[in-house]
Amino acid sequence: MKTQVKEYMVDKTRIGFIRFIFEAYEGVAVVTTLDPKKGHIKLSMAPEQTQTAFMVVEDLKKDFYFEAIE
Repeated sequence: MKTQVKEYMVDKTRIGFIRFIFEAYEGVAVVTTLDPKKGHIKLSMAPEQTQTAFMVVEDLKKDFYFEAIE
């Protein structure tokens, strides 16, 4: 199984919260902090869970800065 990886810039004060949310959604995505000072994270998603992971991201965007890096 090949995971899909997407990088984001987020509110650095919310990285712990983001990790907690994705841990609660077991098996949807793994959050890796790439640069905690800048709020740079990576989501590694199973192919069958990408839609769910993107829905969680869209919901989190309503509350704080959470933008994809293209």
